[in-house]
Amino acid sequence: MAELVVPDAAPARDPSVIVARSILIHGPISRTEVADQLGLSQPTLTRIVKSLMDSGLVVETGDRIDGVGRPSRPLLVRANGRTFMGVKLTGTEAFATATDLTASEVAVASHPLDDHRPEAVVAVIAELEQRLRTATGRPFEAIGVSLGGSAEDGRRVDRAPFLEWRGVELAELVERATGVATIVENDVTALTAVEHWFGAGRGETDFAVVTIGAGIGLGLVTRDRVVRSRDAGLGLAGHIALDPLGPPCMLGHRGCATAMLTIPSMCAQATLGHGRPVTFEELLEHAASGEPLCSSIVSTAARALGRLIAFVANLSLVDVVVVSGEGIAILDVAEAELTDALLENRDADAHPLDVRYDRSDFGSWARGAAAVAIQAALPSVVAEGRATTP
Repeated sequence: MAELVVPDAAPARDPSVIVARSILIHGPISRTEVADQLGLSQPTLTRIVKSLMDSGLVVETGDRIDGVGRPSRPLLVRANGRTFMGVKLTGTEAFATATDLTASEVAVASHPLDDHRPEAVVAVIAELEQRLRTATGRPFEAIGVSLGGSAEDGRRVDRAPFLEWRGVELAELVERATGVATIVENDVTALTAVEHWFGAGRGETDFAVVTIGAGIGLGLVTRDRVVRSRDAGLGLAGHIALDPLGPPCMLGHRGCATAMLTIPSMCAQATLGHGRPVTFEELLEHAASGEPLCSSIVSTAARALGRLIAFVANLSLVDVVVVSGEGIAILDVAEAELTDALLENRDADAHPLDVRYDRSDFGSWARGAAAVAIQAALPSVVAEGRATTP
């Protein structure tokens, strides 16, 4: 079983891993572009690429002409040779996906979490692993598990409030149950990882990720690496004050991001106003039809989201922000309000802010877990290919 290292905790030093990473993220890419990007000489790059091609990890794709007019055959990582599994744990469900080496979804499965005991959750993960292994016909190279909490070393869950866990050696338990190398990560950090290598932030070295849904999440990529923190999972971005006249959150913070933007808070406001339970789907339908109360709740939330995005960009000094999560459905009704608030809270001389919306379904969270597994396993994948090359 390969040992997985927390991605970016120790930057890769093996030139073959660095080249494979570049091709995986940016491919199809020419040899000239890889050499320029990594500061490698052409002879050195040629030797490394030959080794990666001999191992079957990297392949050439169709002809094209590079910038100096010489024929160039772009390079790609062969995505379908290996399979990875990502699992997103919530308080009520385990959602799993099988992906190839580019985190592209191959198969999905889910299972309710009625029992939060670690052994019960691990049994569910093992069942999902078996189902997806059968569906794909391939064993998994690695498993990534993401949850709302923290696992600083990639193995031990330090805390996971939705599961009421502290100090659970989850990676070891999953490895015993499945026989597959496993890594554990905070769910927003994992989502940031998949956006960085394979999603809306692909090719960017500095950007932020803002998620709105059951809670508020904030991820950050700086100098081409995902920022990891021991405080991941505390929902610190949810405490950012956005409206002094807004509703209070459960901690009494008036108008914070949690109170203004989370789906439970928006639904609670509509429920209070209508005197009956209002779902998020109903809230959006009523707002779209012009119903005053729901329209006001959604418009106010959209303006708050615009302020939050601006604050994140202003403080982190990035000019790309990826917005994700189920809550961005409010933009189907009130995108103009977000845009107005964003402009109001940015300096007129600041660089234009590139806001990218990832409207993927809930499966993107599981793909994030798979992406962390891919990142952590890449050094062993390269080493294995090198060892089997004649």
